[in-house]
Amino acid sequence: MDIEARINNIVKIQLKDIPILDRLPELDIAINAAIDAGNTILEIYQGEIKKFTKQDDSPITEADLKSNETIKRILSQTKYKILSEEDYDDKSRISEEIIWIVDPLDGTSDFIDKTGEFTVMIALVKNKKPILGVIGWPTEKTLFVAQKGKGSFRYSNGEWSEITVTTISELPKCRTVGSRHHLSDKEKKFIKKLGIEDFTSVGSSLKVGKIASGEAEAYITTTNKMKEWDSAASYCIISEAGGKMTDISGNDITYNNKDVFHQNGILVTNKIIHQTIVDEFKKLE
Repeated sequence: MDIEARINNIVKIQLKDIPILDRLPELDIAINAAIDAGNTILEIYQGEIKKFTKQDDSPITEADLKSNETIKRILSQTKYKILSEEDYDDKSRISEEIIWIVDPLDGTSDFIDKTGEFTVMIALVKNKKPILGVIGWPTEKTLFVAQKGKGSFRYSNGEWSEITVTTISELPKCRTVGSRHHLSDKEKKFIKKLGIEDFTSVGSSLKVGKIASGEAEAYITTTNKMKEWDSAASYCIISEAGGKMTDISGNDITYNNKDVFHQNGILVTNKIIHQTIVDEFKKLE
């Protein structure tokens, strides 16, 4: 069986069994795009990875660009504009009610370092809110999928299962996940101040995937460098899993804005501990 046939076979199995009734047709398209892009990335991952540097000093590889082309080709079945990390943003999307927001390869540094912790992120945003989110984890043949009002689901080991956040409410018992490459001293000190000792470094959007799956309770970052494509798919997935995503001060996050930067960090939790962390952070200001 050639590569294309193998990919198509995987797609059919996954879409046939997905336990979301009355799902949007765009969700199937997004899943197809994430799977195809993931396989495109894996082909490059097997060989020598050549790294280049973008104007903002962030890394980029051939995999970022080829994944982007694969996703755009598949999403073009719809009429919606696409905001992607790897394309010029002419801002024409701002007047649109519905757009796609895409990160073709989230965790490029982890891809380069071959940690396996990189993902493909695709979200459909309507009236500034994600209404579906798909995160593909190519190396583990895993998907995180959500549609607004329909719950969050994970595909792994050939099976779909619904995922939900934990009900842990005591901060010392919470598990925190954070960036392997970008964790600041300020964040380290704040996590310690909260009394959270269980900390794990995790690459890309898998941090949110762990919280949505009940494998962690909090992700805290104060950076102003994250952009809409870094969180749009995650927003839908964590929300439908019963968790919460805001900025670090507890303000809600919107999408398809003129300024794509999240200027005030990101806080993702199981929802129960959310306000406590926000309140503690405000004491630092």
